[in-house]
Amino acid sequence: MPRIRLDTEGPVVTVRLDHPPLNAFDTELRCELAAVVRELADDSEVRSVVLYGGERLFAAGADVKALALMDAEEVRGWNRALQRTFDEVARLPVPVVAAITGYALGGGLELALAADYRVAADDAVLGQPEVRLGIIPGSGGTQRLTRLIGPSRAKNLLMTGRRVAAEEALRLGLVDEVVPAGDVLDTALRYARRLAEGPAAALEAIKEAVDHGADGALSAGLALERSLFTGVFGTVDAAVGIRSFLEHGPGKARFEGPARDN
Repeated sequence: MPRIRLDTEGPVVTVRLDHPPLNAFDTELRCELAAVVRELADDSEVRSVVLYGGERLFAAGADVKALALMDAEEVRGWNRALQRTFDEVARLPVPVVAAITGYALGGGLELALAADYRVAADDAVLGQPEVRLGIIPGSGGTQRLTRLIGPSRAKNLLMTGRRVAAEEALRLGLVDEVVPAGDVLDTALRYARRLAEGPAAALEAIKEAVDHGADGALSAGLALERSLFTGVFGTVDAAVGIRSFLEHGPGKARFEGPARDN
């Protein structure tokens, strides 16, 4: 049985984890996700992606029973592959929105952290509980969490392994929006649709500038920004946007440029 379902609505694709009861990441789910993400990255018709685990929960983490049967070398290879898969999610050239219901723990939260925007249910629970097993997050948790909420707050969550309710997650900056549980997917899709209507090349450039520019010196980030700015300035959507601004004022452009290049 497939462990991932795709729902396509025009340029918006919802990637739904479907591995009950907990959407735990085992090798099969990881391989399916990796294959799906590569297909999406190569599909020029896709303009935004929503990650969703279903009405009950987002994902509860790695398959601990499977990990317990591995030796250190096997765990190293398994972890490397999962980390690479989540990194491919983060590097998708389109906006990615996580729709978080129920639990997003361990690897589930790490997947959500790979998104560009996170919508959480008001009863959602998030956390990185790996320390309680005597281990640490291995698929981006220590790095993306720190970049998102800062070192001190990240250390608190990572070192205690405590679970965070949705409202606290919002205060920490761990999620971007909290809505009633029944509205999570619709809210995420609404935001994804809005972004899908934007200029594809500019959105891709913004992701690259933010995600890669902050890792180095300010001068390097500014150089990256300058290069990306120059690149998007020559696109069809830039011409449409500038002309619309001059003729009709801001915020009225309808971007109909060619699909993004890969």
